[in-house]
Amino acid sequence: MKNIKKITVIALYFLCLSPLAAQKMQWTPDGNAYYSLSKKGVEIIDLLHPGTEQTLLNSNELIPAGSAAPLQVQSFQISPVDNSLLLFTNTKKVWRDNTRGDYWIFDKNAKKLTQLGKGLPASSLMFAKFSPDGKKVAYVSKHNIYIEDLSNNQIAKITIDGTDGMINGTFDWVYEEEFGTQDGFRWSPDGSKIAYWKLDARGTKNFLMINNTDSLYSFTIPVEYPKAGENPSGCSIWFYDVSTKSTKKADITGDEVQHYIPRMEWVPDSKSVILQQLNRKQNESKIIVANAGSGTSKTIYTETDPAWVDIKARWNNNDPTGWDWIDNGKEFLWLSEKDGWRHIYKIDMNGKETLLTKDAFDVIEPRLFDISNKQIYFLASPDNATQKYLYKVSMNGGKTERLTPKAYSGSNEYTISPNGKIALFTNTSTHGYTGGAVVSLPNHKELVAATKSEKADPAKAKKEFFQITTEEGITLDGWVVKPKNFDPDKKYPILFMVYGEPALQTVTDSFYANWDYLYTGDMAQDGYIYVSLENRGTPAPKGREWRKSIYRKIGQLNIRDQALGAKALFAKWPFVDTSRVAVWGWSGGGSSTLNLLGQYPDIYQTGIAIAPVANQLFYDNIYQERYMGLPQENKEDFVKGSPLAYAKNLKGNLLLVHGTGDDNVHYQNTEVYINELVKYNKQFQLMSYPNRSHSISEGEGTFLHLATMFTKYLKEHCPPGGR
Repeated sequence: MKNIKKITVIALYFLCLSPLAAQKMQWTPDGNAYYSLSKKGVEIIDLLHPGTEQTLLNSNELIPAGSAAPLQVQSFQISPVDNSLLLFTNTKKVWRDNTRGDYWIFDKNAKKLTQLGKGLPASSLMFAKFSPDGKKVAYVSKHNIYIEDLSNNQIAKITIDGTDGMINGTFDWVYEEEFGTQDGFRWSPDGSKIAYWKLDARGTKNFLMINNTDSLYSFTIPVEYPKAGENPSGCSIWFYDVSTKSTKKADITGDEVQHYIPRMEWVPDSKSVILQQLNRKQNESKIIVANAGSGTSKTIYTETDPAWVDIKARWNNNDPTGWDWIDNGKEFLWLSEKDGWRHIYKIDMNGKETLLTKDAFDVIEPRLFDISNKQIYFLASPDNATQKYLYKVSMNGGKTERLTPKAYSGSNEYTISPNGKIALFTNTSTHGYTGGAVVSLPNHKELVAATKSEKADPAKAKKEFFQITTEEGITLDGWVVKPKNFDPDKKYPILFMVYGEPALQTVTDSFYANWDYLYTGDMAQDGYIYVSLENRGTPAPKGREWRKSIYRKIGQLNIRDQALGAKALFAKWPFVDTSRVAVWGWSGGGSSTLNLLGQYPDIYQTGIAIAPVANQLFYDNIYQERYMGLPQENKEDFVKGSPLAYAKNLKGNLLLVHGTGDDNVHYQNTEVYINELVKYNKQFQLMSYPNRSHSISEGEGTFLHLATMFTKYLKEHCPPGGR
């Protein structure tokens, strides 16, 4: 119910800021510039001296022998010894990102291009990376791992059992979707070994999607997809010794099928790896060190939670690679909500922990662990959960300090140089947007002015923030856009935008997050009140209890908060026409829309549900079991939280929209919901988009068609304008 490409504003609904969609900035060694792809080739962008770009690799040098056109490079890596570049081209999509393709080496001294993986299938190489000495490159092809010697291009195959069901060096669909894991192998710091994941997915059933339109005869598309209650792939860690060409399995306690390993990295001494293991219910997290020579392992740290252990908050852009070592590998930094707030700790190799952020507010997300200066930069917002500001604290502990000046209200973002001295700075709020500025840290002095700026159009209706307290004493954040020429003596229709699950926060002080992109026209001009409420269970920085109160109650607690919030608004706002109340959402928001229509049919008369989960037992096991428990233990919670149980209560108007090629939330959900509506003679409208994925973005004219239909349906069944 998340992870789709963040290419357009649409993607905000699916939470897919994936590692390849938002690649890590590649900084130059001094930390004052970064490497960038352009039509000219690979350039060096100096942040402190705009307009003085240098060309590292000219596009003319990207033309292979015998070809007339340069390579179309998606990404690149600089060799550790700075004598060559590793170029990723001819890329193909794997589920949600272009993670397989061809790799080329450009030798900077010889000015020569050489393709890697000769003899392997075209566009089959994945996650290629240099050895620490820059003399070799390792990569994955067809679920096996290879090492290629750059001196002679000899290729060694280090795993031999790779198949669709036995996966080496990468991951299955659900690991990638829910843990953000894609690259599944690591060179040791000294280059002597490779540690890698092996997933046994042979027991995972394929969900078959059907394509009826792209050939004379239909064909099926299999997706390895473990649904809630189904076993995950078995997961193990292995070591390959480059010199002896031998392989050893790490001896890790725990059933491989009933545990996950979402993170694994080398300890700096190259003798062992450190990994995080989660149990099936994801309410117990262990940090384990496994010796690469003997394979033996030991647990150094354990954390439990009555709900779930949140492991994703640490990962910028949903990318779990890396481990945050300090004190020359004797300690590392870690995030936990164990004391009620998301705080940063340091943990030594014996498991001793020290709390570093001691304030009674959440760390939203770290931005830089500045090891040399022993400073931690992170985002937080103690007083307003809709906003974000930059803070810092010493790795030795001490007072937390806000760095973002008070003049910059709203949601602030920072891309900080590894040297901790400068940052690209963006400020966004309902009032405007500025981006591209360079500021010094920690004093936040502007060194280079913003390159992009946009102010809110004074002629357009403004988003206003408010709080509303329900009859149960729960205070919800919200925003509202009121009609133009608003007359409080008139009554207006109201449209709620909802998501409501742990994957997304909708009420944020951001310039572009108006969530009205599907409406063709001006909603405020046409006379709609447009609202979003933030229920409990969403990832707002309001403490552990706020976020985890939804455990085993998705489809119940969040739905009740939304409905009681709406009732409280109606009591407070006499200008709302309670006979014209509509709600819409996508993915998890589509599920919430159906639940609101089914559980509170006297409040909501019209709903538009896009790509909804109708039955929680139909969604993937990692997501659904994390927040709901195991169906084998509490199946009734899954049933009670699913829209399917309330379809019989539908009284109003419903438009169902789904792509038949949705590999995330399967079209199956909409079909079983339709059956339930038919059973009870509930009339509705349906739009199925053939072979479209969860984003419903493929195919010429698709977006315009969807937006036009959305607007037309809303106007017909929830007419605009004051009365």
